[in-house]
Amino acid sequence: MTAETVLTNAILVLPDEVVRGTIVIRDTRIAEIQPGRSAAAGAVDLGGDTVMPGVVDLHTDNLERQVQPRSLARWPSRSAMVAHDAQCAAAGVTTILDALCLGDLGFDKDRIQTFKDGVVDLDALCEAGLLKSDHYLHLRCEVPATDVLELFDPVADHRLVRMISLMDHSPGVGQYANLDFYRDLRRRGGLDDETIERRMREMQEQRARTRDPNRRALLDRVRDRGIAVASHDDRTVEEVAENATDGIRISEFPVTMEAARAAKQAGMQVIAGAPNIVRGGSHSGNVAAADLVRAKAVDAFASDYVPPSLIEAAFQCARDVGITLPQAVAMVTDQPARMVGLTDRGRLEPGLRADLVRIRLLGALPVVRQVWHAGERVI
Repeated sequence: MTAETVLTNAILVLPDEVVRGTIVIRDTRIAEIQPGRSAAAGAVDLGGDTVMPGVVDLHTDNLERQVQPRSLARWPSRSAMVAHDAQCAAAGVTTILDALCLGDLGFDKDRIQTFKDGVVDLDALCEAGLLKSDHYLHLRCEVPATDVLELFDPVADHRLVRMISLMDHSPGVGQYANLDFYRDLRRRGGLDDETIERRMREMQEQRARTRDPNRRALLDRVRDRGIAVASHDDRTVEEVAENATDGIRISEFPVTMEAARAAKQAGMQVIAGAPNIVRGGSHSGNVAAADLVRAKAVDAFASDYVPPSLIEAAFQCARDVGITLPQAVAMVTDQPARMVGLTDRGRLEPGLRADLVRIRLLGALPVVRQVWHAGERVI
């Protein structure tokens, strides 16, 4: 027997317009979208709440915050994964690319264990059918790290890998081009000045040896395999040009307007951080994402470190940044889905997966009330 759910009296965020109407779910798919109110027996009256597609998050570090809820307290990894999944689903995120770090630059050794445990836990929980959202892997490859290739190779063929990004968190480049900012960050992490200066010299020397050969090796390993490849924290036009020449088609979190515009001119897609929108600017002094939207220099948002930021950013952009609600919602649903080849979701259209989010506005704040994942209500 076919399971059917009828949701009526809702504001539906369709690809090109917003309409009051009815959406019909049969089994795992959207079956019909109708204008107006349904008189069908059993139709659920949503009372004028908004319904949008389930969010697709290409980059979330939220698992790390569940694994390490306090600086000296590490939580059991599988329990942390379950909590992470629940938090993302409650934020309306029905497709999650878990961004796991590969490569140690000497400050974040625990991240490597989070990566190793995360892959094992994801396999077990997916096989058991215990996750509320779809999960895929986004492998964040720290290019100057000496161990990045040995960590990458065992998971390169994993069925859940949808995206890799080439990161460089060395002092003096990308997000950390400002060395005074970098020093202050490490001081707040508890390091003394002598240790910081020594480690900075070591990391810069290591980068000079390892960055180029590791980059070439990673690009060779993923070439022609259908995996989305992104750069990370692009700062200069020259960096963007190198990425475009190497066939990289996504610029993730460019830190300057010049880099974002250069990426668009080179035919690349640009991802910005949704927390940047919600907070009104970058937490590290980089370009404001709202300015990227106004300049038409961004295609999609990712949550980075706050899953609820995605829906909030979309509604905020529609309210304050001069784009329509369908355009803003597409930046957290349809466009990120297309970037990683998930064309069966991200829009309210018949035939697509019934990943849906019910939202009620409290003033300007969009509050998630219910979430459906492949036709099943999970929140």
